[in-house]
Amino acid sequence: MKHYKLALACGVLLVAVASCGCSRLKARDQLNKGVAAFRNAEFQAAIMRFKESVRLDPTLLNARLYLATAYAQLYIPSGESEENIKVAKQAIEGFDDVLRLDPKNVTAIASAAQIYYQMKNFDKAKEYQRRRLEVEPNNPEPYYWIGVINWAICYPRQAQLRNDLRLNIPKDLNNPDTMPLLPEKARAELEKDNGALVEEGLKALQKAVELKPNYSDAMVYLSLTYRQRADLDADKNTHEADLQQANEWVQKALDIRKGGGEKAAPATSAEGAS
Repeated sequence: MKHYKLALACGVLLVAVASCGCSRLKARDQLNKGVAAFRNAEFQAAIMRFKESVRLDPTLLNARLYLATAYAQLYIPSGESEENIKVAKQAIEGFDDVLRLDPKNVTAIASAAQIYYQMKNFDKAKEYQRRRLEVEPNNPEPYYWIGVINWAICYPRQAQLRNDLRLNIPKDLNNPDTMPLLPEKARAELEKDNGALVEEGLKALQKAVELKPNYSDAMVYLSLTYRQRADLDADKNTHEADLQQANEWVQKALDIRKGGGEKAAPATSAEGAS
């Protein structure tokens, strides 16, 4: 009787193992078919395949990553329709789902950060870029994006203030980068709002260039951010020095681009990770 029970238990175990193996094979098949659809830009079909792959094998991380990336491909940056926002949230939920299984998955972190940036949710975008730095402290890209995000937060305040004061036209039309100085009260208010973000942005962009000396995109934003700081300077000499720095950085960026010195940025998608 004991031998019979033991044999029965072993039989049940073998069936369970075989079933598990079969499900995993089916999950892999669904993943491969989903990838084929993804590469043909058939994203809705790909989503169905990836969902089925995850259902069959919840441990298959690549299926989850591809699922989130397929949703991201359907998202239209900055689009504010209800359906578009829903797709963006599905993509972010998918990347967060990957991160629950693999908290250091750089592709998921970077992709979620990019969607938040495109949605103009700059605080969340920066949060994910900082999270990325915890995993990749020597990658210049997160530093670059922190600088870009801070510039994007500060610019509307700066532009609106100049527009309200009618100081948005250059003093010399032949030198469009030379803007009128802000009145002291307006300058102080803008410094209160933008000062810390501008300084953080400069430090982040400088770090990006330190890590990647030919990073022309970071140099362009260094130029733009030095111009933001020039608007905050109370001292005329400091103001002129920041404008000079802005001019120098944009020239460096132009020189690098003319020489073809900057390589393409690394992939931040499931395709790049597969």
